Amino acid sequence: MADIITLRDAISRHVQDGDCVALEGFTHLIPTAAAHEIIRQGKKDLHLVRMTPDLVYDLLIGAGCARKLTFSWGGNPGVGSLHRLRDAVEKHWPHKLEISEHSHAAMANAYVAGASNLPFAVLRGYQGSDLVKVNPDIKFIDCPFSGEKLAAIPSVRPDVTVIHAQKADRKGNVLIQGILGVQKEAALAARRCIVTVEEIVDDLQAPMNACVLPTWALTAVCVVPGGAHPSYAHGYYERDNRFYQAWDPIGRDRETFTAWIDEYIRGTEDFAQYQAKVNGEAK
Repeated sequence: MADIITLRDAISRHVQDGDCVALEGFTHLIPTAAAHEIIRQGKKDLHLVRMTPDLVYDLLIGAGCARKLTFSWGGNPGVGSLHRLRDAVEKHWPHKLEISEHSHAAMANAYVAGASNLPFAVLRGYQGSDLVKVNPDIKFIDCPFSGEKLAAIPSVRPDVTVIHAQKADRKGNVLIQGILGVQKEAALAARRCIVTVEEIVDDLQAPMNACVLPTWALTAVCVVPGGAHPSYAHGYYERDNRFYQAWDPIGRDRETFTAWIDEYIRGTEDFAQYQAKVNGEAK
């Protein structure tokens, strides 16, 4: 059964220094509030995993929380580079970041393999790809039945997966609606799973064929309204495109970035206080 607790308690109890942590969400339902709380609590030496690292990982990397990144694409969607990610890889600031780059297909298969409790994933791919030259985790095996040459990569089995969803019931069952990405697989692949939600309800009223994560598959559920901002939450709020654009000059400069997280993340008690500060200044 998942505990319904505060996000502060969930991160404190279930995210430890050195953990492999996946914060997943594709286009919407990106767990921004959880990333902020990881920074507030000063977690470090994390192996971060995500199919599409965007602003949340720029924050975590720039704040010095990460030692390694496993991913399949990284950028500020619709804007450009993640400057804190680039600075860590190219100039080792705030310290060196190890990277393991894969294709989207490989990452998706790696999560599926992890959710299936398998040691590696097999796929058709990487034939002729230069990624093979720079990523030693990409191997090739012969199919024992057909002899076909196939790619194999380690499964993704995080110590902790963090996702955001629309709502949970009072037993800790969680409903995800809209684009799913790999949230379901990432949750099932992890040893522990934290879910932030927009609200707690008496009845999920899940429609037919909905994605419902059962309470027994989760570790903690935390109510954090707006916790996916600046990404959107289907049915709750829209994507804040201006924030993504405004992030580029903030993330581009080390001093500007550090001042921003000191004021808006380390300088706030929780995500609600952060939102009040940002929204107050926006007005």
